[in-house]
Amino acid sequence: MADASPPPAVEEETSPAAIDAVPLRHPWRWVMAGLVIIGLALFAYGAATNEAYRWDTFGKYLFDQRISQAAWNTLQLTIFSMVLALILGVALAVMRLSPNPVLKAVSWLYLWIFRGTPVYVQLVLWGLVPVIYKNIQLGVPFGPTFFKFSLSEPNFFMLAILGLGLNEAAYMAEIIRAGISSVPEGQSEASTALGMSWWMTMRRTVLPQAMRVIIPPTGNEFISMLKTTSLVTAVPYSFELYGRSKDIGVALFQPIPLLLVASTWYLAVTSVLMVGQYYLERYYARGASRKLTSKQLETLAKAQMGEPHP
Repeated sequence: MADASPPPAVEEETSPAAIDAVPLRHPWRWVMAGLVIIGLALFAYGAATNEAYRWDTFGKYLFDQRISQAAWNTLQLTIFSMVLALILGVALAVMRLSPNPVLKAVSWLYLWIFRGTPVYVQLVLWGLVPVIYKNIQLGVPFGPTFFKFSLSEPNFFMLAILGLGLNEAAYMAEIIRAGISSVPEGQSEASTALGMSWWMTMRRTVLPQAMRVIIPPTGNEFISMLKTTSLVTAVPYSFELYGRSKDIGVALFQPIPLLLVASTWYLAVTSVLMVGQYYLERYYARGASRKLTSKQLETLAKAQMGEPHP
């Protein structure tokens, strides 16, 4: 006789109760944010109502032709000095990494001198070059002269570029050397196995890969160079932004608003340079970034699901 007992009851699966998540509160963050906002508002109100700032003079000279021309001169000083620093910095970095002991010693001596003395002192000495050397000539001792150049009427703009560029080259050499050292040695060994010389390996293999490490600090040095141009009054060259603003401020007996004008121009130019640095860094970091695009993520998901790739 068949067993007519009912089948065992199956326990129904019950879903867990919903968790009532309460976000963690941070009241002190809001308190600190409020205090900072109040402090900034009080400072802005005090600056706007303080007669010492002379905001009418600030607005009058912000776009003055003399100031805009001085800003252009400052930009030219920055660009030409950095180009000189980059060219010389690459040469010095390669010399330091060269197996030639003479090139190593010359590079180390250059870095020791220009990194060990203040840039202001160097600029003062460059301004005194016409006093130290009346004429520069190249030729055979006690024989004919092939080249002669008189410094009776010196070009202080060029002396300022030389002073800034030669000083910056010492720092760029260390930045470039660090970038070259960051490239794995296997890259150089592979280039040597292909028959490349040491110079060709540097030019075609090592330096292009080192750019990812070199670009960020170089951008910072470029921005720093823009601000360092304010020291070229030691050459003396006073047609850059700070020198021109100071001269106008002294003539008006109102130095504060003209210093604010110069600061505004410096901030504007450095902001543009920072944007350019960002895009340049992103360009050279393309191969090193692991962030996938939406199309790459979609293709990867289809591959994991076994779907055929179109």
